[in-house]
Amino acid sequence: MPILQSVTLDQLTIRDERSFRHIALYGTLKQLLLDDRFQFRIAEKGASWQRVLFLNLTFWNAAEPSDVLEDTSIDADVVTHAAWHHAARKALGGAGAPMTSQMTSDALFLGESIASAFDLYLVGRTLGHVKPSGKNSSSFLATQVPAMAAVAADAGLSATGFEALLRTVADDPERAFEELRQLLFDAATTLVTCDGVDAGVEALGRFATHRFAALLHHYEVSNWVLYGRAYGRGTIDPGIRAIDRALREAPVSLDWLEQRWLGA
Repeated sequence: MPILQSVTLDQLTIRDERSFRHIALYGTLKQLLLDDRFQFRIAEKGASWQRVLFLNLTFWNAAEPSDVLEDTSIDADVVTHAAWHHAARKALGGAGAPMTSQMTSDALFLGESIASAFDLYLVGRTLGHVKPSGKNSSSFLATQVPAMAAVAADAGLSATGFEALLRTVADDPERAFEELRQLLFDAATTLVTCDGVDAGVEALGRFATHRFAALLHHYEVSNWVLYGRAYGRGTIDPGIRAIDRALREAPVSLDWLEQRWLGA
């Protein structure tokens, strides 16, 4: 049986880091992983990208690091995603705490909604600074934007509408982050209580008019819900709801998180 190698971030080559060099939060999140000696796993030699994706989606673990990489390189946006999950574990359960048995589905969804919404923040901050193709291009934009566009088109949003949506994200990335975070958290906490397909359809309908409704299925929310049902305690968590409320009320929710979760 192949054993996955464990490595820390300083042992990895970070791809496309220059795309984020103007974003101060990137450096803060990267340093968090370096300081805490965060562990990544390297897939067995010859493993395909599809196999790595399967391992990451199937065995994602909110309680402990489980990020699997193809080789000893990592995309810069994956660094931030892993860092937000790590920050959530530390803030909500304590560093190194075995949280699976005690973590509520609310806590699971809060951490994932923050990490995923930050991807959109990065899109907003990166657009206008680097290009998706050509000289000094960003591989992050080259992969992320078309993937988002495909999901949005499938949801009925025109190409013109998608371009307009991206412009609003670039105009105010912090606001875009918080609005998407709210959508993801609200959708997941609602869907996890649904007892069948009809209830699920009704629940999804509640979010149809949201600014980012066309992007909802880009974020694999079904995996979150299934994981929450399997491992999370399903009752409403007052502590997590208080954090969610504080983020909604904060002038800039990312500032709130940076000050309280990242020690800035």
